[in-house]
Amino acid sequence: MTPIQDILHRIIWDLDFGNAHFVIGYHDRVFDRVVRVSFERVILERGQHFSFDVVQRDGEPRMIPFHRVREVLRNGELIWQRPAPP
Repeated sequence: MTPIQDILHRIIWDLDFGNAHFVIGYHDRVFDRVVRVSFERVILERGQHFSFDVVQRDGEPRMIPFHRVREVLRNGELIWQRPAPP
């Protein structure tokens, strides 16, 4: 299985692949469900190997650990999905 970090880096650095609309689905522990956000709201910091930030609707960033990402959609099509936990 391709690590989520590799998918996110490909979105940023591969111009042909990244020229699309991406949505990241992550498990929200408060709501106990997968929350989908546009990749435009994702902030990846160089050197950060464990998490990324999502800018909330109120403008505040929220840290999301990579292990909570469950799915990635490209132009509405599911291209990556983490297996369900046991």
